[in-house]
Amino acid sequence: MEYRPLGRTGVQVSPLCLGAMMFGPWGNKDTADSIRIVHRALDAGINFIDTADVYSGGASEEIVGQALEGRRDDVFLATKFFMPMSEDPNQRGGSRRWVIREVENSLRRLNTDYIDLYQVHRPSPDSDVEETLGALTDLVRQGKVRYIGSSSYSGSQIVEAQWASRARNLERFVTEQPPYSILVRGIEEDILPTVQRHGMGTLTYSPLSGGWLSGRWRKDAASVPASSARPGARFDMTSPANQRKLDIVEDLAQLAEQTGLTLIELAIAFVINHPGVTAAIVGPRTMEQLESYLPAADVTLSTDVLDRIDQLVAPGVTVNPDDNSYGTHELAPAARRR
Repeated sequence: MEYRPLGRTGVQVSPLCLGAMMFGPWGNKDTADSIRIVHRALDAGINFIDTADVYSGGASEEIVGQALEGRRDDVFLATKFFMPMSEDPNQRGGSRRWVIREVENSLRRLNTDYIDLYQVHRPSPDSDVEETLGALTDLVRQGKVRYIGSSSYSGSQIVEAQWASRARNLERFVTEQPPYSILVRGIEEDILPTVQRHGMGTLTYSPLSGGWLSGRWRKDAASVPASSARPGARFDMTSPANQRKLDIVEDLAQLAEQTGLTLIELAIAFVINHPGVTAAIVGPRTMEQLESYLPAADVTLSTDVLDRIDQLVAPGVTVNPDDNSYGTHELAPAARRR
């Protein structure tokens, strides 16, 4: 597995990043099995792991911490903060108070004395970005955090954070973590070019678009997933946008077969073949899923294949806007009514 530069940090990471969201009650409840998956990923050459405090209420971080015992220094370890950790309104967000407190919780759960990449899980309309950056800068200077990053920021929010860092002499975000797949290409229009201009790394999540590109949902067996954690609008098979997605998946499955790839390999390879993408976060729940992801790291798609994908989903287009995870606050009725 050939490593890639993480923006301009000088760090080299694998093109596949092991996402740990499915470790714990949200997905795989067998801790020993989750640890085996982590070890298999490391043995396959993956040196990059991403988790978050909120995943399974902290259990994901604890499992990753157990799995990395004796191998911590071989891994570039990323986690995130921001999402609610309880009903207490102060146990969430980007305030200095919460950032300083929650990093200690993550360090304890991860069983480590430093975090390689500490990311803001979402932008906050209620917190000044300078306050969040100031708190994160203190953590870097204390040695508890090596680098900082953002997740699901819009292009303008990325630029605002970069300028705030320069103007106030604060640590800057060196990575952005947006959603990206063949079906969700909105970041190509603004976010990816912005990240590239600022020399940031890009860690994209959901390369299989929540299972749409794994072959799980096809026209002959379309159904709404049982998990209540999945937003209904993204999997409502009666919506025209999702019907269009089903059509595209059929065409992509044929293209993958013609190319000698699985649909999963085609989908992940498409993401990591973009020059602005550092790594695609893959989040297996089972060992079988991980094994199906690994071959994609060595796949290079031809121009003909990429052109065919562009014909099915034009660059910069998200087939179903409900699949986007950024810009939601700005488009909420309270933010745009006048």
